[in-house]
Amino acid sequence: QVYLKARSSLAEETQIKPYDFDYLKIIGKGSFGKVLLARHKETTRYYAVKVLQKKIIMKKKEHKHIMAERSVLMKNIKHPFLVGLHYSFQTTDKLYFVLDYVNGGELFYHLQRERIFLEPRARFYAAEIASALGYLHSLHIVYRDLKPENILLDSQGHIVLTDFGLCKEGLEDNGTTTTFCGAPEAGVRPHHALWTREYICNSNNRCRNTAEMYNNILHKSPVLKPNVSNAGRDLLEGLLQKDRTKRLGVKDDFLELKYHSFFSPINWEDLMAKKITPPYVPSVSGPTDLQHFDPEFTHLPVSSSLCTETLTVTSSVKEAAGAFPGFSYGPPAEHSFM
Repeated sequence: QVYLKARSSLAEETQIKPYDFDYLKIIGKGSFGKVLLARHKETTRYYAVKVLQKKIIMKKKEHKHIMAERSVLMKNIKHPFLVGLHYSFQTTDKLYFVLDYVNGGELFYHLQRERIFLEPRARFYAAEIASALGYLHSLHIVYRDLKPENILLDSQGHIVLTDFGLCKEGLEDNGTTTTFCGAPEAGVRPHHALWTREYICNSNNRCRNTAEMYNNILHKSPVLKPNVSNAGRDLLEGLLQKDRTKRLGVKDDFLELKYHSFFSPINWEDLMAKKITPPYVPSVSGPTDLQHFDPEFTHLPVSSSLCTETLTVTSSVKEAAGAFPGFSYGPPAEHSFM
């Protein structure tokens, strides 16, 4: 049977469509879809386009997380260190986020390659991350997926925080959440998982079982390397305090970090204006330079189905088709693709 549902019946029309882009390379892959480097045909500008499969989202019951991501992205316009949303739109079977394209690589990639950042470089990244999180907190949004894989560098070396699917909105100052987020071994990359396991397990760098790992996360004090400065040690111990009532930031949130001695060399106004020269500038020759992306993704073929819709009726397609009302977003015409 042919599925003849017209796009207009989704009750959401934007000025942009999937076929307005040339999809050049896959630059990331997740549970629900892919992130692609795409060039807008008319303007020739480059974007990261996140394409998600509705059917998989519905099957895994992740509908609320996707809508939360879209909602948070809509509020990121005013901050320099949060990825920006240009458009979101949908077809019968797919969701599309048109995002800022950032090709300096994941912080994870650079940390893995260099093994360690000296404190001035770490301070710069931590300050930009803290200012981004402080902004989200001011909007009563809690970012719950902070890890080096979700922190990108732009071509100038500034931080760009991405992936807002686990954000929680509407949390009051003293509120807490109860959802278990993330994985104790930091995702699916085995080398990163090993590093995390070594950090939270016993002196032999082995955990007998997952229960021991959880117990260590909850109760075992982190062991810091001896070459950390006193200010850096105080900051880390404050942030990693097990008792949340004693944790750094519990009273005045971002302001407690902003005025901590570790950040005393930082001029926060200059930081927000991007007037501080980044300690490292990624070597990229232009937007099509993908050297800082994992070849595991960039070597994959780009599917021709990105610009087409599912034509065969199934119950799951029918259910997913109308499950994301209000998802589409486009700025006013005069601001399009600025």
